Amino acid sequence: MSANSQGADQPTPAAGRRLPRAERREQILAAATLAFARAGFAATSLDDVAGEAGISRVILYRHFDSKTDLYRAVLDRARERLAAATGAPEFTTTSVDGLLQAAADDPAGFRLLFHHAAREPEFSDEMARFSAGMVDIAYRHLADVIPDRSWARWAAQLAPTVAIEAITAWLDAGEPDRDQAADRIGQVLAGIIQAAQPR
Repeated sequence: MSANSQGADQPTPAAGRRLPRAERREQILAAATLAFARAGFAATSLDDVAGEAGISRVILYRHFDSKTDLYRAVLDRARERLAAATGAPEFTTTSVDGLLQAAADDPAGFRLLFHHAAREPEFSDEMARFSAGMVDIAYRHLADVIPDRSWARWAAQLAPTVAIEAITAWLDAGEPDRDQAADRIGQVLAGIIQAAQPR
């Protein structure tokens, strides 16, 4: 190995020492999340990810067989963290709080999951299933409070999109009023429920 490639393993303390496999994998996934969220799947190389993680490509390949394998692991990690934060597959009064917290803790993962991955042809079907799952969760909740099933389905399609866009806008605005943000987004979602009620 050349001096240059050895130096590529030295930029951070975590990269400069031998990490347990699970810890190294988490380091790579965190770096890959940032790299993919910045440039997208197609425009991000494994060298870009290795550089972001401060490791060599050889170390990267010890954990992931391909860029596709890595990207899917990044998406799985983002979904798992989201589910843990929101309490999915149930929708409760704390779900918006959890969604906000997940976005604040990992803005790159949130953006990757909700704004980038669906545009990647290789992952569009997978992300369509993920979105459909969110709509199903919303429908199970909203069918209890909206008597007309057609309007409940309408609200279930709309509510997740509105919540995600509202949280993205909140991130873009610099995360103002963290304590009030969930209440404000909740008010928007309550407006959807109100609009779907019988006239």
